[in-house]
Amino acid sequence: MMTAAALSGAVSLHAAAQSSVTLFGTIDTGISYVSNHGGHSAWQTDDGINGPNLWGMTGKEDIGGGTKVVFNLVNQFALNSGGFMPGQSLFSRNAYVGLTNLDYGSLTLGNQYDFMSDVLYSSKDDPAIYTSHLYGQGAGPFQKLALPSNPTGDFDWYRAAGRIANSVKYVTPVFGGLSAGAMYGFGNVAGSMGTGDGMSFALSYARGNFGADAAYTFVKYPATAGVIGPQTGVRNWGVGTRYQAGPVLMSALFVTVRNTANGADVYQGSVGANWMVRPDLGLDASYAYMKGNEVVTNNHAHQFGLTAEYFLSKRTSVYALTVYQRASSGADALIMGFTGSTAASSGQNQLVARVGVKTKF
Repeated sequence: MMTAAALSGAVSLHAAAQSSVTLFGTIDTGISYVSNHGGHSAWQTDDGINGPNLWGMTGKEDIGGGTKVVFNLVNQFALNSGGFMPGQSLFSRNAYVGLTNLDYGSLTLGNQYDFMSDVLYSSKDDPAIYTSHLYGQGAGPFQKLALPSNPTGDFDWYRAAGRIANSVKYVTPVFGGLSAGAMYGFGNVAGSMGTGDGMSFALSYARGNFGADAAYTFVKYPATAGVIGPQTGVRNWGVGTRYQAGPVLMSALFVTVRNTANGADVYQGSVGANWMVRPDLGLDASYAYMKGNEVVTNNHAHQFGLTAEYFLSKRTSVYALTVYQRASSGADALIMGFTGSTAASSGQNQLVARVGVKTKF
């Protein structure tokens, strides 16, 4: 941690004691084997799988009365190329500033995670946060979802990394283990406040070893330039729960998506467990069932994930993982993390096996 005084070289000791800036990040890379990638098997280097590659800064300033000014700036990068992620810029992962108070809650403004990510994924309700991470998140044989601005039409369809730009976000204090949140993202379209806007809501409960959460997000996407028609609205909601039983964390998640432009619906239910066999060894397993409606040809799929992670230190680990997806007859399996015209399998089955290393700073 570096204090604001260390950064500027000209801040008083009194101010430094009340203010701080922390630099942080995660780095993940490894080698993956894909059984069927557009009809062919493949060995490839992949990064940002067991956690995204992030570099960021977070800070706070105590302004008295129990109130602090906070900020957060986070960049996601492609480690193996050193470049920005496709379609992203310097701090497009997270960029906000605001106020927080234990008695009144927090109010932040900027480009921020919505509550599908904040309370269903980051709270550890989602088994994918331990079992295969990116490979275990929402994808499947649902390209006909046709989500706008999406590389496959169904990439991260339940918004595990969902964000809303130009947003105002409020989270209440915790009362008896219960808290709530609401956010609104402005579309910034002159003459039409509702065009391209977004909203998200959450309700969370945590007491002792048990936690449960619910979230809802609705984001509008203006019609494509030159096309006459209404804007597309994408609606997500989900509920999740978790329970810590000694060294075992058990979690369950149910999530949905609906594209209002074409009526496509998909839901997924998943369960999983993270078992810390020893302080330096974790084993993880998960199962997910996903199903779409007639717009996505009633496709469905089963997905299984296994991970073993050995911690060389508190910051660094090596791991091996595998994910297997079997889609319904006539559908092409697609595990999360693969994009492009040949992302999907050429048949019902797709398997990924990976070894990698991850570190935090």
